[in-house]
Amino acid sequence: MRLEAITWDRLAEQLADRLAGAAPADAGAWPRVGFDGAPAARPGDLAMRVGEALKVRGRPSVVIGTEGFLRPASLRLEHGRRDAESYYGGWFDTGALWREVFAPLDAGGSGRILPDLWDPATDRATRSPYVQLPPGAVLLLHGPLLLRHWFPFDLTVHLLLSPGALRRRTAETEHWTLPAFERYEAETDPSGTADVLVRVDDPRHPAWSG
Repeated sequence: MRLEAITWDRLAEQLADRLAGAAPADAGAWPRVGFDGAPAARPGDLAMRVGEALKVRGRPSVVIGTEGFLRPASLRLEHGRRDAESYYGGWFDTGALWREVFAPLDAGGSGRILPDLWDPATDRATRSPYVQLPPGAVLLLHGPLLLRHWFPFDLTVHLLLSPGALRRRTAETEHWTLPAFERYEAETDPSGTADVLVRVDDPRHPAWSG
């Protein structure tokens, strides 16, 4: 696949242009976009940039990170604090994401979503208030391993790091997660599955294909 060099600002503008005029796959639903990438790829930064670009275009959006939907430590860390299998399959409360974020944005849904559920620092519920999204508002969800859950995205963006770059840019204390991303690449092929691919080996010089 051929990738073209682009700046972060221009990339956000391109994605915002696509989303500003787009309707979701199901009429009456809210458009849902997934920004998939390892924490070292910083998918949340791009989601925020796109949200700002949409705001300029008069299109409301909400940015949500899956780190706000971690499972309680008693479940998440049942097999230890550095278990790659648990990270891959059991750290994130996908049921809550379906229930509190995706279902309300289906066609005929209420548009009333929960922006986060669990605070990993305190290991307690955040008790954040629900957010009412106006018609046409865009969900910008970011996090790792997103494309393995069959979430109903209308557009998916994968931020790609080569294995070497992923290792270099991941804190040494988090290297235990690397086997999870190796498995993700092998089983899900996010680079081939996503609608938009962004290579971020050098964060100063991204390249994309969309």
